Amino acid sequence: MSDLNSSMTRRQFGFAFGASTLAAAHTAMAAPAAAPWMGPAVVKKVYMRKPVPTWPCPDLDVKQEIAGIEARLAEVERKHPGLRLTGGEVLTAGEDISGRVRDLGDVDGILVIDLTSGTSPLLEQLENVDIPTLLFTRPYSGWSYVDFARWVQMGRRADLIASSEFGDLDPYMRIFQTIHHLRKSKVLMVAPWFNRQEVDGYSKQFGVEIKRLGYQELRAAFEAADLGLAKREAEEFTRRALRVVEPKPEEIVDAMRFYLGVKGILERERANAITVDCLGGFRRGDLPAYPCVAWSKLNDQGYYGVCEADLHSTMTQLLVTSFCGRPGFVSDPVFDTSRNEILHAHCVSATSLLGIGAPSLPYAIRSHMEDNKGVSMQVMVPVGDTVTVGKFAGPKKFLLSTGEVAGNVDSRRGCRTQFRTKVAGARKMLVNFTGGLHRVVFYGDYAEPIEAMGRLMGFKVVREI
Repeated sequence: MSDLNSSMTRRQFGFAFGASTLAAAHTAMAAPAAAPWMGPAVVKKVYMRKPVPTWPCPDLDVKQEIAGIEARLAEVERKHPGLRLTGGEVLTAGEDISGRVRDLGDVDGILVIDLTSGTSPLLEQLENVDIPTLLFTRPYSGWSYVDFARWVQMGRRADLIASSEFGDLDPYMRIFQTIHHLRKSKVLMVAPWFNRQEVDGYSKQFGVEIKRLGYQELRAAFEAADLGLAKREAEEFTRRALRVVEPKPEEIVDAMRFYLGVKGILERERANAITVDCLGGFRRGDLPAYPCVAWSKLNDQGYYGVCEADLHSTMTQLLVTSFCGRPGFVSDPVFDTSRNEILHAHCVSATSLLGIGAPSLPYAIRSHMEDNKGVSMQVMVPVGDTVTVGKFAGPKKFLLSTGEVAGNVDSRRGCRTQFRTKVAGARKMLVNFTGGLHRVVFYGDYAEPIEAMGRLMGFKVVREI
C-alpha cells in the first residue's frame, strides 16, 4: 500500500469553496428545477405575545416590534432562494388557537418568534403538532425557551435559537430546505429483498417515497439506451481520465448505456434516487453492467446513485447532500489504530466531491475490484480537508464522526478509490462499531447542523468518535 498524490490539497485542485458557495451549490443542483424535491421549502411564521406586555417592558409597541422583525426576516429569505416564509399571525395568550393549529397546512416547518413573556399557554396548544418547529427568541423578548428546551429533551421535532443575530437562522433555513427535499424525494430500490418495516419507517419519519423496481426494468432501459450517445459519452469519459487500466472500450460503452438507461428511468418515475443490489445482481446475471460509473455521474449532477441496495446510506446522502450541496462517498471503513486512522474505500465515487457543479476531480478508469470486471473509477481526492462521516442506522438513529483526509492510497488490496483519514479516536469507533459496514463521507464539517437536523426531524445523533 502506498500513498498516491498524498500532497494534493484543495488549493492545488483550484477550488475555493466557502460557505456562500455551499449555499449556491445547494440551490444549483442539476436535477430538473421543476422536480418536486427542488421546490421551495415553506415555513410558516408565528408570533406570540400576551395581551398586556410586562416583560420585556410594559410600553412595548408590538406592531412596531413585528415590523422590525419582518424587515430582518425578509433579508434572511432573500439569501435563501429555496425558501418561502409565509404567515405572520400574532397569537395572543388566552386565545383558543386550536382551529389555527389544525389549519397550519402542508408546510415544512414553523418558525415561532416570541415577543413577550407569558407564552406558555399558547405553546401548550402547539405541543402536539408534528411539524418541525423552531423558536427564534431574541434577548429580552420572552421565556419561551423554557418550553422549547423541554420539547427538545423530550425528543419532539423542535429546536431553538436564542440570539440577537438574525444570521444565526441561516443554517436552519437550509435545514428546512433539506426537510422539504426529503419529503418530496422518491427512491427506487432494486433488490431481491424489500424490507417493508424499514421502508415504511423511513417514509413515516421523513415523508420520502420508496418504490421497488425489478432488474428486468434496468435491463430493458439498458437495451433501449441510445448506442450512439453511449459511445460519445464513453469517448468523453475516457478522454478526461488520467488513464484507463483494465476495462475494454466496449465495457466503457456498456457502462454509459447503463447510465443513460437509469437516467431515463429516474425521469420516467419522477425519482431522484436509486439503489441497487449490484454485487448480487451482476453475479446472478441480472445486471448487464456494473452501475459504478452511472452512480458517479448521477451523484455529480445532484441525483443519488447508491450501491448494494443500501437504503440507510441512500437516506444519509439525501439528508446531507441536500443540506451542503456535496455528494457523499459510500465507504467500507478500514481501521488502522496504530496510526489512529480510518481508511475509506469503495469502487463508486463522485468526481464532484467538493460540490455539485464543481470541476471534476482527477480519476482513472478501473475495473470493479472484487471480480476485476466491468468499469469503476479511482478518484483522487483533495487532502487536508475535514470530512463528516455518517450513516442512518434506521430512521431514528444517525451515527456521526469527523476526520481529516491525510492522503490518497494506491493499493492492490481493497476498493479502487481509497483515502486515509486522521481521527480523534479510531479504537473508540472500532470497539463500539454498530449499524452495519457502510459509512458515507462528505467533504466539510457538518456535525453541528446534523445534530440540529436530528432535533428538528426527530432522530437521535450518536457521536462515534
